[in-house]
Amino acid sequence: MAVVDTSPSLEILVRGPDGFTVWTGPPYSNGQPGIKLERIPCSNAKFSEDGCKLMVMKSDSVISIYDCKSSKELRSFEVPNILGATMSPCGTYLQTFQKASSPSEKNVILWKTETGESVYHLFQKNMTKTTWPSIRFSSDEAVACRMATNEIQFFDTGDFSKGIVNRLRIPGVAAVELSKSPGTHVAVFVPESKGIPASVQIFVCGKDSQSQPVARRSFFRCSTVQLNWNSGSTGLLVVVQSDVDKTNQSYYGESKLNYLTTDGTHEGVVPLSKEGPVHDVQWSCSGSEFAAVYGFMPAKATVFDKKCNPLLELGTGPYNTVRWNPKGKFLCLAGFGNLPGDMAFWDYMEKRQLGTTKAEWSVTSEWSPDGRYFMTATTAPRLQVDNGIKIFHHNGSLYFKQMFDKLYQAEWKPESPYSFGDIAELVKSVDSLKIEENKKQGQGSKSSNTSAKSTSANTPQKPAAYRPPHAKTAEAIQAELFGRGPTQEISKNALKNMKKREKQKEKKAAEAASGS
Repeated sequence: MAVVDTSPSLEILVRGPDGFTVWTGPPYSNGQPGIKLERIPCSNAKFSEDGCKLMVMKSDSVISIYDCKSSKELRSFEVPNILGATMSPCGTYLQTFQKASSPSEKNVILWKTETGESVYHLFQKNMTKTTWPSIRFSSDEAVACRMATNEIQFFDTGDFSKGIVNRLRIPGVAAVELSKSPGTHVAVFVPESKGIPASVQIFVCGKDSQSQPVARRSFFRCSTVQLNWNSGSTGLLVVVQSDVDKTNQSYYGESKLNYLTTDGTHEGVVPLSKEGPVHDVQWSCSGSEFAAVYGFMPAKATVFDKKCNPLLELGTGPYNTVRWNPKGKFLCLAGFGNLPGDMAFWDYMEKRQLGTTKAEWSVTSEWSPDGRYFMTATTAPRLQVDNGIKIFHHNGSLYFKQMFDKLYQAEWKPESPYSFGDIAELVKSVDSLKIEENKKQGQGSKSSNTSAKSTSANTPQKPAAYRPPHAKTAEAIQAELFGRGPTQEISKNALKNMKKREKQKEKKAAEAASGS
């Protein structure tokens, strides 16, 4: 009886100057993707976090919501003077930001996507990375909160007509990050003020236990922070960034990686074994490990456990990006931006490197929801030339490539990684096929092998190319800079000495045999 694969199919959203389209994802039977949704003119498009709905911003101040399964338009909203829009994680609510003509005008509106009615209004002066979206939801939409002046406001996600149901007073609060799954805690950042150091604090979202933080960490020389919750809402990674490096080692300032737990067992700096900035950090899907890329170039990459103990050293290289696949099995280290685009793929479970490759000029990069493919994209306006999409296998081999005159966006449609089968069996079967092919290619008749040996013996060896003395030094410097070991070659003197030693051994053996 044949086994029916119930895994959802992969899909890719591709947006250019003429609008967006939705491709079918790999694997491709004929080497080219199919079209699931024909091109629709728009200025922006974004999936909801769970991948059920698609928000499309059109040029005439109209926002359309599409159902991802049927690809049909569910509802459209006409919002004049719109500057930004976003959906809640499950697509239940649409949040829009309009240009305000006066402070009395409530320019942020929360809409219910199913009915099309507005459920909450508020005023917001501007839209920044720390203040947008205004109302933030946990991944299951059980908790919703908003950062206001000196306080955090909480709402009833089932009934926004109740207004603010709870307030958490935090003087000077400048940034908020709600834990995703579950939404039990909220992390807040308070910058330095009048000699008081900056701090990151964690509070419980419940009404009864909000007065005191469950964890707190203070920092001197802190300008901005990045807050990263793990899955399970038990740990928070904090990248502390300072605009000025007091040691004068970096023009871009200095950064430190801190770790806080909601049970208060750990509040401190993650022990990094190399000096320099923290380039990137990411949690695994289980929330039990995190990977960090840090240090001056060549940067170092390490996987830590929840107690900040190093589990696996991933070596050094020109890297500033780490991407952990949704299954937690594979890791990709990459050097994008001003780096040459080197990528190294690792199998975390087996603690070994699978392969290396390059994806120059990549702007975005992400694993597919099933964890088998890795997609990079070169997009405008960051880069106006060589726009395109590349899809790699989990071991770094190139699977698909397509170039564009202009590409604005390329992203996977989100899916739950648990809806896909286990990748381990697939990888084993692919590896076994490769081994069998290599064996077949290696097997041949003895006569052909002997003839090949004789011909190789008869052909004169080409003299080695001349290498000037400075070339060896340049190679060593390049190897040190990019984290590669210099090529090991035996010099002529070493080879001569080796032959001398072998002759002496043979002479001694012959003398011993004649004496006996």
